[in-house]
Amino acid sequence: MACILSDSAAPVSEISLKDLEGFYETDLRKEPDPAGSPDVFDNQEIALECMTPPHQMIQGFSPSASPSGRMNFSHLSLSPPKSISGLSRTRGAAPFIIGVTGGTASGKTTFCDMVAQKLNDSCVVMLSQDSFYRNLTAEEKQQAAAKNYNFDHPDAFDVTLMMRCLEELKNGRAVDVPCYDFSTHARDPLNSRRVEPADVVIIEGILVLHMAEIRKMLSMKVFVDTDDDVRLARRIQRDVTCRGRDVAGVIEQYTRFVKPAFDQFIAPSRKVADLIIPWHGSSNNMVAIDLITEHIKTKLQQHEMRRFYPNLEVIPSNFQTRGMHTIIRNKDTSKNDFVFYADRLIRLVVEAGLGFLPFVERTVVTPSGRQYVGVDFARKLCGVSVIRSGESMENALRACCQGIKLGKILVHRNDAGDVTYQKLPADIASRHVLLMDPILSTGHVTIKVIEALLKEGVQENKILFLCIIAAPEGIRRVFDKFPTLKIVTSEIESHVEDEYTVIPGVGNFGDRYFCD
Repeated sequence: MACILSDSAAPVSEISLKDLEGFYETDLRKEPDPAGSPDVFDNQEIALECMTPPHQMIQGFSPSASPSGRMNFSHLSLSPPKSISGLSRTRGAAPFIIGVTGGTASGKTTFCDMVAQKLNDSCVVMLSQDSFYRNLTAEEKQQAAAKNYNFDHPDAFDVTLMMRCLEELKNGRAVDVPCYDFSTHARDPLNSRRVEPADVVIIEGILVLHMAEIRKMLSMKVFVDTDDDVRLARRIQRDVTCRGRDVAGVIEQYTRFVKPAFDQFIAPSRKVADLIIPWHGSSNNMVAIDLITEHIKTKLQQHEMRRFYPNLEVIPSNFQTRGMHTIIRNKDTSKNDFVFYADRLIRLVVEAGLGFLPFVERTVVTPSGRQYVGVDFARKLCGVSVIRSGESMENALRACCQGIKLGKILVHRNDAGDVTYQKLPADIASRHVLLMDPILSTGHVTIKVIEALLKEGVQENKILFLCIIAAPEGIRRVFDKFPTLKIVTSEIESHVEDEYTVIPGVGNFGDRYFCD
């Protein structure tokens, strides 16, 4: 379900030319567009690389400004980026990718500019879907010249190239974004734009959220919602004043291609958007801009896995928890010390996991005769440990929840991963389940255990998986299959090596905890 962020109750149907002034840059192509050219706004080669505050710009250089006073950063060179809260960009860390869509002349580019400028301490790059129009065939060029080619249809774009560019940026590699020549309806073979990796990648276009392949790569999906009459008025003003077209021709193209494409492809994108931003001509939605940028800044300070899996919870790290991890990870730590500090970490994880269970408000009377409004502990819960390492977490759960029911599951750690033993509470289907295994490695065993719980009637969203450390491979595998359960851990590891070794890891947890 999308969230609609609005800061104004003013009707969007009240249109005036004053509302439209300054919405588009004046440095669009000086000559009239070829007949039937696509919906391209502002300078389509927008590059906001490593946005910095104005005082950090190169000495003696100032950006050009549009009549509205909005800065045009498409040709700026800026100083190296500062980081948020003193944190430098993590090499190889996946960026936060934002997809922004909306109808023609809805204000997508303006919205993206404002978000990028607000993220002035982050490294930001912007991509336009218009850069990824595919080369037209000779027959299609004839159709375009006769105003019979639909540039608002998904088939007009090179989705494969768009995905490749996003994948490269996601993997921390620079890409060459094509420069599309709208006079020849082909990419310029001698010209491209080099885009470096960044903390935040913003891609905007009319069909960004329509394309399922692109949607899967996005961290946030935004729909800029503007009244249809406002959009048409903006398009008429832009095409007549900046592109040398006549009003009749603009309306004909709008009714033949633009409006049907909006109804068929763009408007349904609202259903898959995370946020719907009402965008008015006379007042921009600054409340939405502030909320979005603060959310992005928060995400950038989180571990990469937390950005993409909201049901992954990592308990706050401090010197105490780091010190305990240092001890249990040390290969020279004695068994007694290992058990003692492992138990402390387990207790913290269990307490944190219990905090995510549902609570109900409860009012009690204190010894002083005053009322205290608090909460009542969740009922109908049980614990399930994965034999054998998971049994190390049972005592912590018993200490936190008196009389709690416990179950056990044993999965044979072979290629098949068969469940060879299970003993569960008879009424487990009606309970919240705290699934316990100190190490989440590849996730294969965890998935088998969860499948066994689901077969017993346990609801997926009532399962909390508790572990001390979790590897990215296991986190991805579990959430890809069970997106509504929750994982609570104290630290996220680097990776899993061959033979299922977690790096840096703690070694064989069961042997170190139970064996002398």
